[in-house]
Order: sequence, then C-alpha cells, then structure tokens
Amino acid sequence: MLRYIYADELNRFPELANSMFRDRADQFKTRLGWEVSVDENGEERDQYDDLNPLYVIWEEADGRHGGSMRFLPTTGPVMVNEVFGHLTGGAPICSPLIWECTRFCLARDASPNVAAALMLGGGEIMTGFGIRHFAGVFDARMVRIYKAIGSSPEVLGSEGTGRDRISVGLWEFTPEARERVAKRAGIPPELSRLWFSSAFGTVKTTRFAKAG
Repeated sequence: MLRYIYADELNRFPELANSMFRDRADQFKTRLGWEVSVDENGEERDQYDDLNPLYVIWEEADGRHGGSMRFLPTTGPVMVNEVFGHLTGGAPICSPLIWECTRFCLARDASPNVAAALMLGGGEIMTGFGIRHFAGVFDARMVRIYKAIGSSPEVLGSEGTGRDRISVGLWEFTPEARERVAKRAGIPPELSRLWFSSAFGTVKTTRFAKAG
C-alpha cells in the first residue's frame, strides 16, 4: 500500500523507515555510484531529510520498503535550486504551487508496479494539496521508466551525454495521466484516493521545517 509520512512521523514505522534509508544507500551508492553519505547503519540521508519532508512510500506486505519519493516545497531550500540551479540558467524555481520531488528509490526486489504506484501517489499529493507541478532532477536511466509509466516531464535543462546525462524537469498530473498511471500500477483510483484520505483526512496541512 501507499503511505504518506512526514519525516517527524517516521519513528512510528521503524522497519519501513530503516529499510527505506538502507534501500536508498543500496540504490544511490552501491548500484549507481553516487557521492552520497551512508552512515554506520548502512542508511543514506542528506540535509534535505532534516527539513521534515513528506515521503510517499510503498509498503510491502511484510512492512518493508518497496519504493519511495521525497517532497519539499520550492519556497524553501531544495536540491533543484541549491545543487542543480545551473541547469535552469540560474533562475530559481520558487512557487507555492511547485514542490520538489527527489530520491526516487526502488528496492532491489520491488515488483514492476511499484514505480507507477509511487507516481500515482505523487499525483494524489498534487490533487490533494493543490500543487500544479513537481520539479525534479533525473538521470538518463529514468527516461525509459517515465515513458513506460506514462508520466514524462517537461525538460527545463540538461547536461552531459549518454548514461551520464542529467536533466531538470517539471511534471504535471492531468486526469488522463492519472488514468494511465493507475492502470500501469494496477491500483483502482478509488483505492489510491482512500490511502491518501486515510493519511490526511479532509483537512490537509503541510508541516515542512522552516529554513534556519
């Protein structure tokens, strides 16, 4: 199932949280060779995890992490501006209607529907919080995945070639895209909405940390 959890609530789901950060280390450090920090417990975190981001996590039947994404509003510190701002010509992306999506991670044994399920969860956030776009950085390997899911971004800028190419993109979530992604995920839209409503109820508020 899809869970929507702020960072300050992760202690309520210790196995889910710990396996998420371990899978992040496995994907970004071990498999992709990114220069990321991994702690003594084999978990990957960065400074943006300290800003109380909202995570969308696919929870497997045994309570472990199957896949996840991380969201922060672009009105505060975000990777797309602080690390990859040169890809958009130095013009920061800053709007209450645009959130950043980062750390798209899949467990090694994730089922084929998990990637699409996460994108469906992102769409629920857009609908539920009135967000117009997600901004994010992605590498060349993700292009095929986005096309297969049926939710490709508008590319704002890129650098590099071949497998080393990275880009900044903007995603929107139209009703047509939701239908395609839900079908790909094998999740009825009504069930997807129920999971979101169970997390936030009828009143949805954000609880991101303020930049200090």
